[in-house]
Amino acid sequence: MPENTTDTDKKLTDKLVRFQQPEKTLRYLGELPDTRLADLFGLDTEAYRKLLRDLDGRARDTAAALLEDPAFAARADRLPFRPGQRVVALGESTTADRLSWFSILRHLLPESVELVNLAVSGSTTTQALAQLPQLGFLRPDWILCMLGANDAQRLGRGAGSAGTRLVSEAETERNLLALRDLAGRGGLPGPDRWIWLTPSAVDQERADAYPHFRRAGIGWTSEDVDGVADFLLGRPELTVDTRRATAGLHLDDGVHLTLDGQRAVTVALVDALAQRAGAAT
Repeated sequence: MPENTTDTDKKLTDKLVRFQQPEKTLRYLGELPDTRLADLFGLDTEAYRKLLRDLDGRARDTAAALLEDPAFAARADRLPFRPGQRVVALGESTTADRLSWFSILRHLLPESVELVNLAVSGSTTTQALAQLPQLGFLRPDWILCMLGANDAQRLGRGAGSAGTRLVSEAETERNLLALRDLAGRGGLPGPDRWIWLTPSAVDQERADAYPHFRRAGIGWTSEDVDGVADFLLGRPELTVDTRRATAGLHLDDGVHLTLDGQRAVTVALVDALAQRAGAAT
């Protein structure tokens, strides 16, 4: 980074690289080389690559620490993903995060299991529907879907106003059902290979106080997030409830998770899948 870069600028750049992946949102430009991606963040190419390596190293170290617990390692061994299979994640910033539960999961599995992360920060369920053609091209064996948090974002929140949901509750439910239904019609994974994860918990007090959200007039409520979670928990497919595991494990905005929060989502997913595998034997 430039010599006159402040510590605040560096922290912002690090956060942007952690959560934003322009190569996903600018696919119409074709494959973007690291040189171009580094420029978008105001970094030289080597600094950008080092930051990516550091983030991946933190995810790998988190996975290694989890596996030091023999009980957890035994549960991880019961994960149903097999060599040669492709596992695809759909989601928003919680999954797009380069320190996400999906990034940690990658280091719990053999390299012969292919993990593809299609999550895009800021994505709503409406926007995720546009990824169905890409899913058809990828032909995944498993789909892990963690969506709905951005749908519950409220616009015009503050000054006594609850605000208006970005996507209505009814539309969120319609979109989630459409994702599952249309994927199934395309011959993608059956119900036993489609896994839902609820949106993670929201620290509403911290989110309401976060200055950038307040200036933008946006916010989240726990009730809205709970509504999405309750809908998913009523589905016949396996749903991993991440809310209790992530309570209190947020960055300063009260919405995005710390690495400990992402670790907790990973554990919740592994435990749920291991429990289902045990019940099937």
